[in-house]
This record gives sequence, C-alpha cells and structure tokens, in this order.
Amino acid sequence: MNLNATLFAQMVVFFILWWVVATFVWPPLVKALDERATKIADGLAAAEKSKTDLEIATKRADQALADAKNEGAQRIAEAEKKAQMSADEIKSNAQNEAARIIAQAKSEADQQIIRARDTLRNEVASLAIKGAEQILRREVDQNAHQALLDQLKAEL
Repeated sequence: MNLNATLFAQMVVFFILWWVVATFVWPPLVKALDERATKIADGLAAAEKSKTDLEIATKRADQALADAKNEGAQRIAEAEKKAQMSADEIKSNAQNEAARIIAQAKSEADQQIIRARDTLRNEVASLAIKGAEQILRREVDQNAHQALLDQLKAEL
C-alpha cells in the first residue's frame, strides 16, 4: 500500500463526506437551531410580556379592591345615616303621638269635669228642690220654681 494513495483516498472521502454533510445535514441542523433560538426568544418575550401584564392586572385588581372597599364604606355610612334619620323620624312621630294622646286625655278630663259639674249642679238643684219642698210642704208654681232653679244653677 502506498501512503500517498491512502492519504489521497482519505482526502477524497473526507471532501465527499464534507460536501454531503454541508449540503444535506448542516442546513437542516442550522435551521432547527435557528428555529429553537427563535422559539426561546419568543418565549422569553412572551414571559416578559406576561410579567408586565401580571403587574398591570395586579395594579388593576388592587385599585378595584380599594374602590370596592371605599364604595362599601360609603354604602355603610349612607345606611347608618338613613338608619339615624329613620330613628329620629320614629322618635319625632312617637313624641307627636304622645303629645296628641296627652292633649286628648286633657280634653277628655276637661269634658268629664264639665259633665261632673253639670251633674253636681243638677243634683244640688234637685236636693235644693226636695229641701224646699220639705220645708214648705206646699205646692209651689212649677214654672216659677224651675226659673229659680235655673238661676241657682247659673250662680253655682
């Protein structure tokens, strides 16, 4: 065997192998690596965008929560104010009703006093008539007697 021929044959095989690899193997391999690098870059960009979106969403959620708390506190304050107004109105109505009942009771008491006085006058007049009848034991003119009793009632 000749060393030059072996070296030359190995060189020819090497160049043929290099050409096959450079033509058929290397371009798909480089293309796959480029695609993977692109996917990784897209994934990193998407992750960064997601992180930014998450921060924005967190801020919005915090703001919405704060708004909800403020609105809840405002509604509670309004409810307390309405309850206080309602309580004041009920108290006022109760005081007005109590005043009306007291006035009505005073009016009824005054009417009962007037009725009692009238009844008492009539009884006093009757007693006076009976007393006068017993003292006089005689018949007196009924009309004159009634006029005297009416005058007596008016004086009492």
